[in-house]
Amino acid sequence: MIESISEFYKRIDRQGPAYTKGREFIDIQPSKCNIGKTSFSYRDFYKIALVLEKGKLYYADKWIMVDRPALLFSNPLIPYAWEALEEGVDRGGYCIFNELFIKAGGTNSPLMDTPLFDTSKERIYFLDEAGVLNVRSLLDKIGDAIQSEYPQKNDMIRCYLHLLVHEAMRMQTSSKYVAHKNAGQRIAELFLALLERQFPLDIPGKVLALKTANDFAARLSVHVNHLNRVVKAATGRTTSTLITNRITQEAIQLLQRSNYSISEIAFALGFEEPASFTNFIKKHTGISPSEHRVMQTA
Repeated sequence: MIESISEFYKRIDRQGPAYTKGREFIDIQPSKCNIGKTSFSYRDFYKIALVLEKGKLYYADKWIMVDRPALLFSNPLIPYAWEALEEGVDRGGYCIFNELFIKAGGTNSPLMDTPLFDTSKERIYFLDEAGVLNVRSLLDKIGDAIQSEYPQKNDMIRCYLHLLVHEAMRMQTSSKYVAHKNAGQRIAELFLALLERQFPLDIPGKVLALKTANDFAARLSVHVNHLNRVVKAATGRTTSTLITNRITQEAIQLLQRSNYSISEIAFALGFEEPASFTNFIKKHTGISPSEHRVMQTA
């Protein structure tokens, strides 16, 4: 069943985060943004946006001026911000969906190798007049499909999404990014936000995505050595120490306050073998996972 974003969030408010489990979600919305108001966002959804207003698109250590029509792809784990510089009558629109909606089409979905999921690919594509018309048409078709009663409409929508990706990737993109003046502090703040965003874990079925400094550096599109330097300068602690401390904290919470098995917790936290998890917990807390579990009823 496909729901609107407003209904989706209403149900989450009423039933809690557990409502999202096993539910596919997709919606079409008109773009909304206040001029001059900028905030970094960590979206709950994947997003394909047709941008028709002038503004600045910010990432961790760089920004780019968007001064002509463009198609933007965003991923829940890649923070970005949009600052509108002028308000147009037609701002464009966007399509948002969750990961389950894509994966329901099969683990080998062609969308997995696109800017939506592959963070090494460009995420902003400038469009010519024909490109804008084609993107509008595809977004309209997705909107019509969402409202239809056609039993295979989800498969049809996934095809439209794939066509949107190709409409962008066939365009020549001019990636004229500018470095932030306070890039180091911004990167450190985004690292901490990305780290915290992964918790609490949704077990079962969810595995910790970012476990090492290299993982975070890749998400933020910066070199790992640079990430380590700016995080140490901002916090006084190393990137690895902060990651280890947060994983340890989550592990203790799950061991003492949940009924998940030690093996399930270990897997969700990125440990391939329970023995590795046991060694990790003993090293950083002084006692074993089993001893932490006993404290659950103490």
